[in-house]
Amino acid sequence: MAPKSRKKKANARALQCYCEGHCPGNVQNGTCETRPGGSCFASVEEVLDEETKQWVPEWSHGCMSPEQGGGLLQCKVGTMSPQIHGKSIVCCDNENFCNRELHLEFNPRTTTTPEPPKLDASSAHTIALITSVVICSTVFLLIVFIVFCVYRRREKRKPAYLMNSLYNTTSGHLPIADLVEQSSGSGSGLPLLVQRTIAKQIHMVHSVGKGRYGEVWLAKWRDEKVAVKIFFTTEEASWFRETEIYQTVLMRNENILGFIAADIKGTGSWTQMLLITDYHELGSLHDYLQKRVLNPHMLKTLAHSLSSGVAHLHTEIFGTPGKPSIAHRDIKSKNILVKRNGQCAIADFGLAVKYTSESNEIQIAPNTRVGTRRYMAPEVLSETLDLKSFDAFKMADMYSVGLVFWEMARRCITTVRGAKNTTTCEDYALPYQDVVPADPSFDDMYAVVCVKGVRPPIPQRWQDEDILVVLSKIMQECWHPSPAVRLTALRVKKTLVKLETDCTIKIV
Repeated sequence: MAPKSRKKKANARALQCYCEGHCPGNVQNGTCETRPGGSCFASVEEVLDEETKQWVPEWSHGCMSPEQGGGLLQCKVGTMSPQIHGKSIVCCDNENFCNRELHLEFNPRTTTTPEPPKLDASSAHTIALITSVVICSTVFLLIVFIVFCVYRRREKRKPAYLMNSLYNTTSGHLPIADLVEQSSGSGSGLPLLVQRTIAKQIHMVHSVGKGRYGEVWLAKWRDEKVAVKIFFTTEEASWFRETEIYQTVLMRNENILGFIAADIKGTGSWTQMLLITDYHELGSLHDYLQKRVLNPHMLKTLAHSLSSGVAHLHTEIFGTPGKPSIAHRDIKSKNILVKRNGQCAIADFGLAVKYTSESNEIQIAPNTRVGTRRYMAPEVLSETLDLKSFDAFKMADMYSVGLVFWEMARRCITTVRGAKNTTTCEDYALPYQDVVPADPSFDDMYAVVCVKGVRPPIPQRWQDEDILVVLSKIMQECWHPSPAVRLTALRVKKTLVKLETDCTIKIV
C-alpha cells in the first residue's frame, strides 16, 4: 500500500476548473486551479430568498481542496443524502474543466419547520382581548401591592423612628420634650409603642401626694423627672377617661398638663394603671398658695394662664384634624399645677366630657365619680343641669373658675392705706371654708349655695389694686346663679389680656 500511495501522490497534478459562485476574488464565470491532488466540483444548495422569503436553489462551481482525498468524501456525503441537508455536490478530477458539463437535480430538504396554523380574524381578536385584560390586571395588582407595601413600611417606621430617636450621639437619649415634638405633630401624644417603652423604664423615687383616685409619685426616666399617677384598681374608668382625653388630637397646650405616656402594668395578683405626665416641682395651686404670697403681676399671670387653659379646653377646633370641645367638670385648686414660669397647668381629666358639633353628641364617660362638692355649681347641686346642652357643662366649669380666682386673689398683697411700706393679704382659705364643714355633703353645699345664695366675701382692700378690682368683677360674674349670665373662658381671657393696656375695663 505504501509504494502504491507514494506512486499515486507522485502522479497527482493540478487541475483547472470552471468556477462560478466560489471563484477566487469572487470573479464571475472565471477559472480556478486546484493544488495537486484536488478536484473540480459542481453543487446546488437550497437558500432563503430575502425578498420573497422562499427557499430557492443556488448552483455553484469551483475547485475542491486536496485534503480528505481531494474532497471526494464530501462529494459522497452530499450525493447520498441531499434531502437531509438541502444540498447536492458532484466532483470530478479526470480533466481540466470537467465540472463545466456536470448537471445536478435539485432535491429540497425534508426537515423544514412546519408553519404555525393560521388564525381567523375572530380568534385573533379574542386572543388580543384576553391578553390585554391579563396584562392590565397584572399591572393593576402590581401597583396595588406596591402601594400597600409602601404604606405598611411607613406605618412601621413611624414608631421605629421614634424608638430610634430615644437615643442620640451626645447624651445617649433625647429629652421627653423632644420626643413629643418629633411625634405626629397633632398633639395627641406619643405612639403607644414609645409610651409602653417609657413606662417600663420608669424609676419611682417617692410619693408626693394621695387622693381619692390614687397616688402621685415623683419618678425618673433616664435622669429626667416625671410625675406618675397610679390609679386605684377601682378607678379604672377614671384612668381610661383621662388617658382618652389627653390623647385627643390637638389637646396639647402650654396651660394643660403635658401628657407623656399611659400604661397598665401588673401580674396575675395585682394591677397598676399608670399615667405619666410632666413633673412640676412647685406642686398644685392649692399647695402653692398656702406657702407663698402673690404680687399683682404673679396674680395676673396665674389668672390669665388658667383662663387660657380653660378656653383651649372649651373651644372646638374645626378642620382635619380637628379638636372637640371639652368640659373639665372638676376644676379646683388641687387639680391645677403651677409651673416654674408662674403659669397654671390644668390636670385631672377623669370626669371630662367631649362634644363635637358635627355629631351633636355629648360623650359622657360612664364614671361613678362626681366632681368636688365644694366647687359644684348651683345647677349641679340642685340637679337641674341640662345634660343635653354642652354649654351647661362649660358654664358649670366657669363657676368653679370663679372660686379658684377667689383663692388666688386672697393671697395677692396690697399696700395698707396710710402705711406706704406695709402690705397685707388674707390667709389662704378654701371657698366656703367658714360656712361648711371640712368635707361638706351635698346637703351642706346645697343649703349654702342654692338656698341661702351665699358666695365667698370680697374684701374691701381689693379695691386698692387694679388686678384685684378686675378679678373681683370677673369672679362675681362667673359664680352668678344663672348660668346664662356667666362669662365664657374666652371672654375672661381677653379681658385679662387687655388689663395691661387698659386698667379701667368694663366686664361685659
